[in-house]
Amino acid sequence: MKKLILGVVLCTALSACKKEAKVNETTDTTVTDSAGADHSAAATETAFPFKHVELSAEESTKLLGKKDNDTLYVTNFFATWCGPCMREIPHFKEKMAELKSQPVKFTFVSLDEKGDWDTKVKKFSEEQGLSQNVVLLDGSLLTPEFFKANFKEWDGGSIPFTFMRKGDKTDETVGMMSAEALTEKINSFK
Repeated sequence: MKKLILGVVLCTALSACKKEAKVNETTDTTVTDSAGADHSAAATETAFPFKHVELSAEESTKLLGKKDNDTLYVTNFFATWCGPCMREIPHFKEKMAELKSQPVKFTFVSLDEKGDWDTKVKKFSEEQGLSQNVVLLDGSLLTPEFFKANFKEWDGGSIPFTFMRKGDKTDETVGMMSAEALTEKINSFK
């Protein structure tokens, strides 16, 4: 069953790469205890070696949950084989550099296959200077319940997907974002 779900997710993701971004902004009133480790850091010019940080579905839920502070959390789900994902990464890197002194945390969640984590994902993370911001998630372990519990719009059927949260306010973008759209989204949280 898990392989079937993964196959459907991957096939849908490949076909969805050509779709335009679908956006949904919501205000969440559910309080979630998500006091967990911070898995992201501000972008710097120094290259860091890739750290193999694997999240479980439960840890991912904590990462995405409400935190009682004024930090904007930007979480991007991607894969190295996804063309639109790779095309939008430079926009995120520009924003990371621009906002490095502000309370904004960027995390990139790789949905690549486990066999690619220590090769393709490692190479990508190090080349892009994102080693401190990339975490690994085994997409084959994600159930429909995971998506229903964490997102209003995203069912895991396509990537890239960006989830932003600041307190109760959330924003979901399915599909690739332009630099302008990313700036607009981030500014909407100010």
